Amino acid sequence: MAFAESQNPLRVYRIPQSRYIDSVRWLSPVSPSDRFAAIAYFDADTNSPSIEIAYVDPNPQSSSPTLTPQSSWTSPSRISSLRTAHSTPQPLLAAATFSGSLHILASDLINGGVMESEATVSQLGFHSGPVSAVDLREGGIECVSVGEDGRVNLVSFVGDSSKLNYRRIFDSNGLVGYTAVKWASPSEFATGGYGFGIQWWDQRTPGGPVLQFKGNWCQGKTSGIVHSIDIHPSRKHTCLAGGSSGTVFAWDRRAAQQPIVLSGAGTGEAPNSLLSESEVWEVQYDRYTRRSNIGNISSTRILPVMICSEDGILAVIEQGEEPLELLAEPCAINSFDIDRQNPSNVICSLEWESLAILTRS
Repeated sequence: MAFAESQNPLRVYRIPQSRYIDSVRWLSPVSPSDRFAAIAYFDADTNSPSIEIAYVDPNPQSSSPTLTPQSSWTSPSRISSLRTAHSTPQPLLAAATFSGSLHILASDLINGGVMESEATVSQLGFHSGPVSAVDLREGGIECVSVGEDGRVNLVSFVGDSSKLNYRRIFDSNGLVGYTAVKWASPSEFATGGYGFGIQWWDQRTPGGPVLQFKGNWCQGKTSGIVHSIDIHPSRKHTCLAGGSSGTVFAWDRRAAQQPIVLSGAGTGEAPNSLLSESEVWEVQYDRYTRRSNIGNISSTRILPVMICSEDGILAVIEQGEEPLELLAEPCAINSFDIDRQNPSNVICSLEWESLAILTRS
């Protein structure tokens, strides 16, 4: 398919690693010149998973950025989901595992990025099998976890307690599986799962989701899976989702069951622009925009979106425009993160044991 050419210089730096990278996240900087990243590694030779805090030097003596490890934490199982709360100087990390546990970590960025485990939920019954996805509320007060076992848990972390308190919000007993989750407000969050379905939850209304989007619109491809959800803080009525078969769509809760398809099969006889033919592993609203005032964009128009995919595409999609390809790798791009303080910087993990840092100017 056709891609738009970038009008701005794009610098790409690839940094080889010695281990597989499951996830990567920027951490909020403690000063304008400092950049730290949290990286979830898996060493296949020793079967050892870990999370490292690395200092990213954007202006080394060499021509490309360098990563300097600051601290490391060994996980009891491979990391299935990694999220961070944007707080300083001790940002919190939520790390979920394939063995069904959840770990809250804190990193002191002022004192060399020292990382410590603050609390853990690992008891029997939390999740049966892997934790598919977690999301931390801003400030790190609460974390929501979901799994393919159909369980939705709300985890609370208070003070210096070494234990996390959790309560089961919902349990489908395996009839419905959840694969993605995202906070929308202090009381609301969205989940995604099989069949391109999305559920909207409100803690003030217990008993189940208060609103559901049934994914029976995609030309019969209801076996598709939602892998990632994002919700823009200024557009909380819209859920962005990426999933199977290159599908990227938005669900406006004001428009009932009509999706806004950005890439993929769509609802009509003719397919929409197909950016990728494989799994879209992650979607995020791209805060790096040419527009000077994002508030002038119509509330019915979807804000620019960045995606990464199994077939090695990192691109920006803007409704009604040709996709803007940033990377086309010969391997999967498993995860990425946009620097919230400086959205021109993007970090992503490549399946062939490498990190890539992109700088848009």
